[in-house]
Amino acid sequence: MTEARKIGKMSRRNLIVLGGASAMAASLWPHLLKSQSAIAEINPKEVAPSITADQALKKLMEGNQRYIQQKRIFPDQNQARISEVANSQHPFATILGCSDSRVPPELLFDQGLGDIFDVRIAGNITDNTIIGSIEYSVAELGVPLILVLGHERCGAVKATLEGHSVPGHIGTVVAAIKPALEQVQNQSGDKLDNLVRANVKMSVDKLKASSPILAEAVKAGKLKIVGARYDLDTATVEIIS
Repeated sequence: MTEARKIGKMSRRNLIVLGGASAMAASLWPHLLKSQSAIAEINPKEVAPSITADQALKKLMEGNQRYIQQKRIFPDQNQARISEVANSQHPFATILGCSDSRVPPELLFDQGLGDIFDVRIAGNITDNTIIGSIEYSVAELGVPLILVLGHERCGAVKATLEGHSVPGHIGTVVAAIKPALEQVQNQSGDKLDNLVRANVKMSVDKLKASSPILAEAVKAGKLKIVGARYDLDTATVEIIS
């Protein structure tokens, strides 16, 4: 047999082998895609680090103390953390806070990337969209703690207390806070601060009462919902509910 014919036969054999390999790859491809899809759809709760609500609250309060004392450690803010949370998130707490520029949770609690699920709105009020966002953090991300964070001298709360006409959609924020105003009418002391605290407690109560998802998690001992007040002058976070 000539060398040319050998090469020709080898070529045909190679084609048969390659054809078989291609057919096998084609038959396996749907399974490979399915496996990749299954990996991508793993519930984050199954791989999230375990932390209780009390441990999460302790972590936040310790961070606040570092912030007050200017001993911040700036955790979870390096390149390794960026890579770690690029494809999934496992925050240990959800904070419903005010949009006020002086109350950014990651700074006040000395936390970093992927640590806090932030939901911020003027007056730290609740509505269906806000509740839905918070439900997501609990049902899909397994967050064990919700902290409603109000703050001293809140502008939205002040507008509600003063009762003046406000432009545009700002009135919807005021309307959401108004029910808390009825609770503090006869209280002594600083009326604005009383309303700030009452508004926080009202949001806590609404989250517990308006969402079966959150209520069930609380009942099962998987979730705690607390209220807090941030002092603009001292940078101190105080648990009030």
